[in-house]
Amino acid sequence: MAKIRWEIKLGVILALLSAFIYLLHFTFFHDMHHILIYLVGDIAFVPIEVLMVTVIIHRLLEIREKRRKLEKMNIVIGAFFSEIGTDLLTRFSDTDPNLDRIREFLIVENDWDDDEFNRADLKLREYEYEIDIEKIDLKGFRHILVKKRGFLVRLLENPMLLEHEAFTNLLQAVFHAMEELENRRDIGNLPETDKLHLRGDLIRSYSLLVDQWLDYMRHLQGNYPYLFSLAMRLNPFDLESDPVVNQ
Repeated sequence: MAKIRWEIKLGVILALLSAFIYLLHFTFFHDMHHILIYLVGDIAFVPIEVLMVTVIIHRLLEIREKRRKLEKMNIVIGAFFSEIGTDLLTRFSDTDPNLDRIREFLIVENDWDDDEFNRADLKLREYEYEIDIEKIDLKGFRHILVKKRGFLVRLLENPMLLEHEAFTNLLQAVFHAMEELENRRDIGNLPETDKLHLRGDLIRSYSLLVDQWLDYMRHLQGNYPYLFSLAMRLNPFDLESDPVVNQ
């Protein structure tokens, strides 16, 4: 309320100041016609000024701020894949019996344009992710997830990521998979029903990981070619990936 009263007082003062200046002008020049011409002209320009300031300029500033936030979020997403995401993708994809159906859409090339990325994204949305639970090293999964618990918690606590729903969903899925695995005492001797339950949790994490990974590769390919080069040399879906530059 105090802020509103202050703004009202300021508005009244400015209006009185404007009226005083117009009165001063009339006192010296006695030309009401001239005053009205400029007064009407100034008022007529107000809608255009409002359009420029509140719509165009504000929109440009909003776009700039959104890009700045997106850039910061992609830095965090990059840290996630460096710390744990790429390792998880490797473990998941190695047990996906149908991976060859989409492998070509995950070998991103330097010359890919938006159409290529969109085509790959559409193909991945149609793909039914699968993992062979018998081939997954559940103890290894549990170890790496529990080891990175602190890192995952810090990501979840990052308020900036609340605006990135897809990545937040991914973190929640991975964190849930970690809790499921962590609470199994004898993880090497589970009944088939429990393996089926864990399989569903892991497939959820797998599909969200792939989707987020492709979006991140699009960002790197278009903005950071040196980071993109390393990411492709570490591509978890490429059977010939090698971090060593041979060409």
